[in-house]
Amino acid sequence: MSEETPRRGKTIIAPDVLLAIARLSALGVSGVARMSAVPGGVNRLFRRGVGDGVRIEVKENAVAVALYLVVSPDMQVREVSRAVQAEVARAIQEMVGMDVLGVHVHIEDVALPERDAA
Repeated sequence: MSEETPRRGKTIIAPDVLLAIARLSALGVSGVARMSAVPGGVNRLFRRGVGDGVRIEVKENAVAVALYLVVSPDMQVREVSRAVQAEVARAIQEMVGMDVLGVHVHIEDVALPERDAA
């Protein structure tokens, strides 16, 4: 005889929660200076995530993430990108329990130190 656990209802995760998790996880990686705006095109029609450097696409119970980053000049870009991919995927999987289809990192700029006015 098998006993089945009673259903308690369902949990709905707001897209803004996924955006916040992805953004904060990326910013927590050493070498990420800040987020960049999501480039123009169709994304501007969908205001969610445009200003904070994150675009999220949800398909059934899986997430695809696109991050637009500005990196520090003293860091190796490939290492930073891989660390961001791993950290964002881990955070979404652990905090929300959703599968991650991919974390696509777009390096938009390098944060150069301010130059002193001569």
